[in-house]
Amino acid sequence: MGRFEGLDRQVLACLFWVGVSDVFKALADRTRRLILDELQERDGQTLFELCVRLTTKHGLNSSRQAVSQHLGVLEEAGLVITRREGRCKFHWLDTSPLRAITDRWPVNDDGRTGPCGST
Repeated sequence: MGRFEGLDRQVLACLFWVGVSDVFKALADRTRRLILDELQERDGQTLFELCVRLTTKHGLNSSRQAVSQHLGVLEEAGLVITRREGRCKFHWLDTSPLRAITDRWPVNDDGRTGPCGST
């Protein structure tokens, strides 16, 4: 459990759901989903590279500032990690918050999710 050892179960549940809420809010926007798609296809892109790909592949004419704000939301939700090298900031997709959500509600081998077979 590491850094959460000794915390009350209710506190842990609240921490989990706050993170889940951030992930769902981040995924609610089409532009942010497109950014994640682009990072899935080619990780380690700069803001400029992402803007070019969003414009050429998806016809999205968002400003660099708008894309930067979207990246900030994705980073806050834990879906994007960054590294700065000189004047460049590189972005990578991090799917671990999504895995935390899917691990919360695992699917049985026969495709059922609920105890009575409801999906």
